[in-house]
Amino acid sequence: MNRTIAICYDFDGTLCPRYMQEYGYIPQLGVKPKHFWKMAVELAKAQNADPILCYMFLMVREAGMHNGVELTRESFQKHGKNIDFFPGVETWFGRMNRFAKSKGVKLEHYIISSGIKEMIEGCRIGKEFKTIYASSFLYDQNGIAKWPSMAVNYTTKTQFLFRINKGCLDVWDTAGINAYQPMEKRPVPFSRMIFIGDGETDVPCMSLVKKMGGYSVAVHKPGAVAKKKAKLLLDEGRVNLISPADYTAESVLDREIRVYISYL
Repeated sequence: MNRTIAICYDFDGTLCPRYMQEYGYIPQLGVKPKHFWKMAVELAKAQNADPILCYMFLMVREAGMHNGVELTRESFQKHGKNIDFFPGVETWFGRMNRFAKSKGVKLEHYIISSGIKEMIEGCRIGKEFKTIYASSFLYDQNGIAKWPSMAVNYTTKTQFLFRINKGCLDVWDTAGINAYQPMEKRPVPFSRMIFIGDGETDVPCMSLVKKMGGYSVAVHKPGAVAKKKAKLLLDEGRVNLISPADYTAESVLDREIRVYISYL
């Protein structure tokens, strides 16, 4: 095997149909998801702040105001076990890995998400990824989340594409990511990257990968409205393909990704 292809995925709306916080954390607060996300948006507007940092702040604040609501690495991973997925996701990785191997390709999978890293680590597909780039917390001596250690928003997502491109995967390593590296020496050229996302927070990554010669896909939920939003990304030249969020064998997405792997 002398070729490496990286498939980079958003998570919420791409691999799972809802925001991951809705699979355990928000129900513990006794509020509807719409109410929680409305609070986050209102806080971001009032403070002119980053929406990702605002929802993370609310997670810490609201947990402190509700008895019995834990905000620990273990509780996040426990909530992650409740996450459900779009059709075919849980068999997708093994299927794609086997196909890539048959073509002499080493396939790597990465997450680039604004969701919570620890929840993704604890979900049923968490072990499929070489690296999970997602928002996460700093924990005190008792293992309780106190402060964001990383907040991943729509523009910071692109940083991680360059980390994969250059093989500099550790978030703390600023010297390595900024060091000069000739294009021909980079382990995963952008032309051998696939990005799969669904929404506005994915547009910079979609556009960058496509512009640099890779392959970008916008997946969508069933329904005319969701498909229309995805088609707009295609019409605007942001993506190469739109597809239902169906990862089953012989689906549109399955066939197209296999063709692209074969082409590369």
